[in-house]
Amino acid sequence: MQHNDFFTVNGPLKANIEPVPQGSALPELEQYIAEIPAPFVASSEFALLDQQNDAAKHELNQHNLKHVAELIEQQNRKLNLLLNYLISQQDTPEFRYMTTSFGAGQLTYLSRQSLELGQYARVKLFLDHPPAGIFCYAQVSEITPAEQGFEVTLTFVRILEEHQDLLIKASLYQQQKLLRQRSLDRDKQ
Repeated sequence: MQHNDFFTVNGPLKANIEPVPQGSALPELEQYIAEIPAPFVASSEFALLDQQNDAAKHELNQHNLKHVAELIEQQNRKLNLLLNYLISQQDTPEFRYMTTSFGAGQLTYLSRQSLELGQYARVKLFLDHPPAGIFCYAQVSEITPAEQGFEVTLTFVRILEEHQDLLIKASLYQQQKLLRQRSLDRDKQ
């Protein structure tokens, strides 16, 4: 899929964006996969298990085993806390940014430094919902001068399909939050 096949939502997402020196080649798929930090690989596996957990929880509730379902949910929360801690250890403060928008195909953020169109960047994304870490490579596709630096759009060029799926879920969750807030704001008027 092309990056424009995915919708983008306005919202903050903690990211590490490390520019790769201009002229550097994009790593081959095998090299990219080898670079993915272990906690990020684990978070993808946890996300798949969460889907199975939801189905099992539904089935347990239907068979009147609510307490067993609650116990499983408590254990899942504990594991997610541990996973989030492990993922947070991959955060590098010198490359830390907050996105202004994101989706499964690209992200936009404000940068203090100018990058070159076509330049690659190594990207780590730290998702809250679903709790996960994403490691990918992106390419600068747009740069716009802004008040405090530059608004930079990065298009994902080397990303695992399961990581794109996680970004789809995160952007849908963010969209839901924005719509809920808009509804609350409208009700206050």
